[in-house]
Amino acid sequence: MKTNDALIRIFAERHPEEAARALESLESGEAAKVFQRLPLSVMGAVAARLAPAAAASVLSHVDPAVMTSLFNAMPPQHTAMVLQHLEEARREAALTGMPETGARQLRDLLKYPPSAAGALMDPHVTAIPIDLNCQQAITAIRKAPRETLHYLYVTDRERKLVGVLNLRDLLLSAPKDPVEPLVKKPVQSVGDMTDREDAARRIKELDLLALPVVDAEGRLLGVIKHDQALDVAQEEAFEDMQKMAGAGGDETAFSPVSVVVKRRLPWLYVNLLTAFLASAVVAVFEGTIQQITALAVLLPIVAGQGGNTGAQSLAVVMRGISLREILPGRRFRLIAKELAGGTINGFLIAVGTGLCVWAWDGRWALAAVIAIAMVVNMAVAALSGAAIPLALRLLGRDPAQSASIFLTTVTDVVGFGCFLGLAVLFQPMLAGAA
Repeated sequence: MKTNDALIRIFAERHPEEAARALESLESGEAAKVFQRLPLSVMGAVAARLAPAAAASVLSHVDPAVMTSLFNAMPPQHTAMVLQHLEEARREAALTGMPETGARQLRDLLKYPPSAAGALMDPHVTAIPIDLNCQQAITAIRKAPRETLHYLYVTDRERKLVGVLNLRDLLLSAPKDPVEPLVKKPVQSVGDMTDREDAARRIKELDLLALPVVDAEGRLLGVIKHDQALDVAQEEAFEDMQKMAGAGGDETAFSPVSVVVKRRLPWLYVNLLTAFLASAVVAVFEGTIQQITALAVLLPIVAGQGGNTGAQSLAVVMRGISLREILPGRRFRLIAKELAGGTINGFLIAVGTGLCVWAWDGRWALAAVIAIAMVVNMAVAALSGAAIPLALRLLGRDPAQSASIFLTTVTDVVGFGCFLGLAVLFQPMLAGAA
C-alpha cells in the first residue's frame, strides 16, 4: 500500500493535469479516497486542474478540515467556482473554518453569477495610491507579493481605478517626484457584472496580461488573468458546440448519468417530435412512393445534402456571432450571401445528382425531380443555417441552443416535401416511363 501511495504521489506531483483527468474518470467516492492519499501541496495542484463540478463532487467526500486547508491554498476564484457546486452546509462549514479575510473574499466572489466577470477575477491585486511620490511607490511595489503585480495600477484613496503606471517612467524619475504626472489615463477595465466571455474577448483583442475588474463606482476589485481568459474562451466554444447538438453546456465527459439524462432528454423529445413531423410529410405521399419505389431510395440523398449545407452555414454564422463579426446592419447581407452560396452549390450538386440518377434509373423525369428538389432544399438549408441562430439571438435566446435540431427539421421537411411534391407533379411521366 505504501508503494502504491508513493507512486500515486509522484504521478500527481509530476503530472497534475493527467492526475486530475484520471480522478474525473472515477466514481466520486473512489476518487476522494485516492485524493486524500496525496500531500496537501499536491492536492492543491490537482484540485486546481479539476473542473469545478468534478472538484466539488470529490471534495464532498473529503474530511471538512482537509477541505478547508485545501481551499486556503487554492486561488480564490477557483475556490469560489468549486464552492458554488457544493451543498450549502458543506460550503458554510468550509468558509467557517477559513481565516476571516479569505472567507470574506470568497463570500464576495460567491455573490456573482458564474457568467459574470466578477466570478472569474482574482481579488489579489496590488495598486499604488496616486498621492505617493516615486520613492514611496517603489517601496510599496517591493513589499507587495509578486503574484499580485500584473500591471502597476494606480488608484485614489477610495480605491477607484485612475490609471496605470509605466515601470520605466517610475524608475527614471527622481525619488521625491509625485507619481500623479506619470499616470497614464484612461486604463482598460471591465465591470464586475460584465459577461465573462466579453471580458475574455477584451483581453485577447487588447493582448493584455491581465484586465482590471471594477465595480459600478469604479473601485478596483481584482483582475482577470490572460490564462483564465483562454480557459473561458475554450470552455465557451465547447459549450456552444454541445448546445448545438442538444447536450447540456455544462456537461463534461464524466458527468453523472443523472446529469446526462436531465440535460439531454428534453431536447431528445424535441428531436422526436420534429422527426414525427418529417415522417408525417412522407406519409402524405405514401401512395406515390408505393407506385414509384425509386423515390424511397433517393429520399435520404435529398435530406442528407440539405443537412450538410445547413450545417456548413450554421457553423460559419456561429463563428461570426462568437467573434462579434456580425454587426446589426450586416445581418441581411450575411443571410443573402449564404442563400446565394447555397443556391449555387445546390445547382452544381443537382447537375451531378441528376446525371447519376438518369444513368441509374433511365428516367429523365426522375432526374429532373431530384435535381430541382436538391436546388430548393440546399438553398433553404443555407438560408435556415444563417437565419436560425440570428433569430434566436434577436429573441434573447442562446443562438447555440439546439440550433442543429431546428435546422434538421427544416431540411427534412422541405427536402421531403419538395422532392415528393415534385414527384406528384411529374407522376404521369414517371409512371409512364417505369
